[in-house]
Amino acid sequence: MASTKTGFIGLGLIGGSIAKAIRKYYPDHELIAFDKSRETLALAVQEGIIDTACSSIDDNFRGCGYIFLCAPVSCNSAYLAQLKDMIGNDCILTDAGSVKTSIHEEVIALGMEENFIGGHPMAGSEKSGFANSKAHLIENAYYILTPSAKVSEEKVRAYRDFVSSLKALPVILGYREHDYVTGTISHLPHIIASSLVNFVRDTDTKDELMKALAAGGFKDITRIASSSPVMWQQICLKNRENISRILSEYMESLRKAKEAVDSGDEKALYSLFETSRDYRDSMPNSSAGPIKKQFAVYCDIIDEAGGIATIATILASNNINIKNIGIVHNREFEEGVLRIEFYDEASSAKAADLLQKYRYIVYET
Repeated sequence: MASTKTGFIGLGLIGGSIAKAIRKYYPDHELIAFDKSRETLALAVQEGIIDTACSSIDDNFRGCGYIFLCAPVSCNSAYLAQLKDMIGNDCILTDAGSVKTSIHEEVIALGMEENFIGGHPMAGSEKSGFANSKAHLIENAYYILTPSAKVSEEKVRAYRDFVSSLKALPVILGYREHDYVTGTISHLPHIIASSLVNFVRDTDTKDELMKALAAGGFKDITRIASSSPVMWQQICLKNRENISRILSEYMESLRKAKEAVDSGDEKALYSLFETSRDYRDSMPNSSAGPIKKQFAVYCDIIDEAGGIATIATILASNNINIKNIGIVHNREFEEGVLRIEFYDEASSAKAADLLQKYRYIVYET
């Protein structure tokens, strides 16, 4: 990278996490940022993450080696025109949005392809904002790069190597392919989860019996319905052609499932569950995908006073931090009565080994 100055436009969860990762691995780099929230900028300066807080997109952004557009998808395209006359030939302009076609089309229209490489770190959290950003959020997460047609191979190699140095896993895709792939494995699941939750809400009994019983497996498979409504509204609007096509194909697969149920087709029903089980079990666990992974173990305990406290004490005395802990009342899809969630995979694995040494029966997810 020719310059060690990096600019950020938008310093929320993703922008903040990238900035913190750069500060961790490149402590001498100069980081500047613009964000609509003055409180966010003040916090970032206070924590020593950025050096300069910008009140607008001004001359501070000249001379940057990288500029990251990390504002909402609908805003990033609007910022491009303001940056056009500020970026030098060596600058790599990138974004962090989960939809790529719209911003690439704007880049082409503005004649900025020689500088632009789209970026999408496939990581996230249930929480948003700079206050919840972490340097390790993008660690071991796939980080998709979508180079423009006119950007040099040298810039692509530089950006790929830079992403790798932040401990993320770069993958190079065309921007149209990216939008179809993420539309299927990320955007569709969010629509399904939200629709399923609303279906239960709309068909629940007067005393909300479904809501009371829908713990355990149901809450796990619909967890992503708790995501930001504004963000997913914007994603659906920006990727609507792909999502519409994907929804049509998915509804056809549901129609076939209904047909198998209606006709009592034993072979088709068995195949539905067998193939889905085998394919899911073949998916790698080594890297983060677009939907954030949870790290949890389930443990059988006797429901008696002090049972949970004993386990919490065992884990705490071995410096294992617990993210969440609770009794599972609906065990239809769960194997253990106690669910313990951790912040990372290493803590989860360590806790499972430790509890087994104490003769607890443990089930890992």
